Amino acid sequence: MTMQNETGVRTRRRRGGAPAGDAPARPVNYHSLRNPFPPVPVFTDDRVAAIHDTALRVLEELGIKVLLPEARALYKAAGARIDEGSQMVFIGRDIFEAALTSAPRSFTLHGAVPKRDLLMELGTLSFQSGAGAPNVTDHLRGRRPGKLRDVIELTKMVQHFDAIQMLSPGVEPQDVDAAVRHYAFTRAQLTLSDKIPFIFSRGTQQVADCFEMLRIVRGLSEDEFRAAPHCYTIINTNSPRQIDVPMAQGLIDFARAGQPSIVTPFCLMGAMAPVTVAGALTLSHAEALAGITLTQLARPGAPVLYGAFASNVDMKSGAPAFGTPEQVKASLGSGQLARLLGLPWRNAAGCAANINDAQAAHETQMSTWGAVLAGATVVIHAAGWIEGGLTVSYEKFMTDMEMVQIFAELCAETPAEDAEIAFDALAEVQPGGHFFGCAHTMERYSSAFYEPVVADWSNFGTWTERGALDASERATGIWQRVVDEHLPPASVQPDRVAALDEFIARRSAEGGAPPDS
Repeated sequence: MTMQNETGVRTRRRRGGAPAGDAPARPVNYHSLRNPFPPVPVFTDDRVAAIHDTALRVLEELGIKVLLPEARALYKAAGARIDEGSQMVFIGRDIFEAALTSAPRSFTLHGAVPKRDLLMELGTLSFQSGAGAPNVTDHLRGRRPGKLRDVIELTKMVQHFDAIQMLSPGVEPQDVDAAVRHYAFTRAQLTLSDKIPFIFSRGTQQVADCFEMLRIVRGLSEDEFRAAPHCYTIINTNSPRQIDVPMAQGLIDFARAGQPSIVTPFCLMGAMAPVTVAGALTLSHAEALAGITLTQLARPGAPVLYGAFASNVDMKSGAPAFGTPEQVKASLGSGQLARLLGLPWRNAAGCAANINDAQAAHETQMSTWGAVLAGATVVIHAAGWIEGGLTVSYEKFMTDMEMVQIFAELCAETPAEDAEIAFDALAEVQPGGHFFGCAHTMERYSSAFYEPVVADWSNFGTWTERGALDASERATGIWQRVVDEHLPPASVQPDRVAALDEFIARRSAEGGAPPDS
């Protein structure tokens, strides 16, 4: 098993769990990743330009329905044509182009400590765990509606692995009333982790509450908070061509506070989007452009990420499908559109399997490869997501972390100096010999290779003696250890937590903040 110590150096353990003696630690950096793969195109440049031009035409001629009057007013002030009766907004390309000019191409998201800061720009790479699920499952307690206990446990699991750099809206704690749910969810993130927190956009008052909670825990003044990004939200448009009240309000609230929104249409080909990859991307791109424009109308220069999440449905049942060739192609095309804009962007893995099985692993890995080869800045749903987002699986979280950490390893430099080219080792080992005991191997064996999280490389006899556990069964014991051994980050100060709890108690007594709809 691989563990991270406080300095970010990975210590290695033998398969039996005992420390590997006095073996040297293997330095790794799973936090600040740069994607080593050249972005892969799926369309020619002229077709990318055609998709972009058609998306602008959609906004100009067909328009987008915006349910929030304040948002319509911002578009109107910028010169957009508004039909108040139908709530349709017609956005001229000149309005979008002016907005794009002010959107930053690069910005830093600040964690609780500097080592958790993340640079958001084309070429960097971050992962998030599975998000937005109403249910959770594990081998011990079965499938169930999400509760606050699950939020707490999943936050501990995310905190444990440096290769998951940002917290996500993992699971909905349905045992907490909706008017005070944001307090419990945000408290868990801020006190159990020092990574970039996620904040729901479910109304101005909820957002303001969460911003205040973050300021309390981080010790930030109002001006310090607004001067730099410290959190983020995800804005999902209602495809096709609609932005609802809480999402439009979230775009405005986060922009005015200087915090980034990830504007992410969710377009399933053949359902809420055209059945073709190019058609789905045209719709997705148009909706993303409308959301990005609104952030810049609310506050020019506000940080924002382009988002895209497109896949297809099973045309026999209408059920979402993930890890498909169409999803991979859509991801590659989305990357081309993001690079055309020059903005950092978010893409997604995906999995429609109902349990943590071979189908689940295949779909998540294929869709993650699509996002990575597309050059995504952030990849959500990379660990734990099943049932098309209806459930987060504890065991799948752990087996997916094998994949995520291998992607992180692929981002690391591969040394090829004279010592690595290894002429001395080649000279020492004679034809027909082996390299197990040569000096070059002995100096490096304990830190030469990646050590798996869940995989078992023992032979069949040894594996059988140990109980013949499959990967999902092994993952159960691993997540239990991670949860049990979690310690609060050193940055979490007791006096600030006490102030946070006082704020939550006061706001809860005042009735909290029911979500907007």
